[in-house]
Amino acid sequence: MGQKINPIGFRLALNRNWSSKWYANSKNFPGMLLEDLKVREFLKKKLAHAAVSKVIIERPTKNARITVYSARPGVVIGKKGEDIESLKGELQRMLGVPVHVNIEEVRKPEVDAQLIADSISQQLQKRIMFRRAMKRAITNAMRLGAQGIKIASSGRLNGVEIARYEWYREGRVPLHTLRADIDYGVSTAQTSTGAIGIKVWVFKGEVVQKSEQPAAAIAAQIAGAVKEAAPQPAAPSSDKPKKPRTPRKSTGTGKTGAKNAATRKA
Repeated sequence: MGQKINPIGFRLALNRNWSSKWYANSKNFPGMLLEDLKVREFLKKKLAHAAVSKVIIERPTKNARITVYSARPGVVIGKKGEDIESLKGELQRMLGVPVHVNIEEVRKPEVDAQLIADSISQQLQKRIMFRRAMKRAITNAMRLGAQGIKIASSGRLNGVEIARYEWYREGRVPLHTLRADIDYGVSTAQTSTGAIGIKVWVFKGEVVQKSEQPAAAIAAQIAGAVKEAAPQPAAPSSDKPKKPRTPRKSTGTGKTGAKNAATRKA
């Protein structure tokens, strides 16, 4: 496998879900798949400035439900919902069925792999140094809770004659661990010297089911729960009568004591 397999396809049905949710027989499948590809391409161009992370397409009977995940939902909706209504009309003409469009906000765009790749792509098109863009994205992702991130760029970097491949990584990115939550994104920067490809892997932690927890951890949790539920022993009561304090006698030391002792002898 190595780096040749798509991390999202590798984890489908384990801790990732499909981006197209519908069923079709062998006769209708190619046409519906082509429609999905056209819809995603159309939305990517139409909402280029809306920071779209992913598009989920569901097809109930003679209907379509499209969910757009965006870091800037206000750009998609527009003033008083005008933009989303025109978008819904264009999608209905493309699919030929009634379409319901839902907008979901991406809370942390700095940790979303697709948004990171798109951001670096836009910076490269503005002639920003690729190393600076990559390192800044890595710093922001680690600061906002990512456990690891890897970014790779390939092409005529900085406009040099020979294309090359460079990557940076910080933290852990376990690509072969199936329960690892790996987010993956790809983008292409169309620069004046040629296309530059950007790939981003973000490790957000491991997804552990209850049945997969180690026995020692389960035993420790049970012991902690039992300890909390057990009644606490009462503190020993101090009802015994206290002995009366006897006054201390003066030993006659010091200047005053010596004077008194001399007076008694006299």
